[in-house]
Amino acid sequence: MSTINGLNSNLYWQEETTPVADDSNQTLSQEDFFSLLTEQLANQDPTKPVDNDQMVAQMTSFTMADGIEQLNSKFSDFATSMTSNQALQASSLIGQQVLLQGDVGYIGGDGQSVSGVVINDETVQELNITIETEAGEIVRTINAGTQAPGNIQFNWDGTDNKGNQMPVGNYVIKAQGKIGDESQLIPTAVNRHVDSVSLAASSQGIILNLNGNVSVTLDDVIQIGG
Repeated sequence: MSTINGLNSNLYWQEETTPVADDSNQTLSQEDFFSLLTEQLANQDPTKPVDNDQMVAQMTSFTMADGIEQLNSKFSDFATSMTSNQALQASSLIGQQVLLQGDVGYIGGDGQSVSGVVINDETVQELNITIETEAGEIVRTINAGTQAPGNIQFNWDGTDNKGNQMPVGNYVIKAQGKIGDESQLIPTAVNRHVDSVSLAASSQGIILNLNGNVSVTLDDVIQIGG
């Protein structure tokens, strides 16, 4: 650090410097185009002047190209803003339950339960909801009897038919009943707990990371809460 009469020289007025262009910007601006056009007109062959229609076509082409480039830039900024807004909204889902169509629920420890709905379009009789391990062993059967058309809510407390607490893991929920004279499997939807939210590639959007190390997109969610 240099001093002048005991004062720091950095406190004095510093001479401004002009940055040197590094030719990193290789794009042509509208000003560049009109400069080139002016040069073209100034150096044209007097016996073969540039046709007015041709000049207008050149100007129109450049204006359209410049407009499209600006539109693409603004659209990119808009898409980035939308993604950020979606991420902010999705972050509010952390700690919430989301309903997903499927048949797999997760028990994370003692006292936890699995809930969801049976998606029923017609009157069903002798409806049984069974809970199975991933190996196919039935650990609990819930007899729901006759049910009218509409979503049928269920809740499994995580215990087997003898009241024993089942260990941590994934469990398969199956619903079967008689519709008319035929026994049928009926689709289900299961609530899952949202542990975290991730930003993926633009083609995937927002990713919800659920308990049990499962990830789904926000578009897969049927209902929030419940």
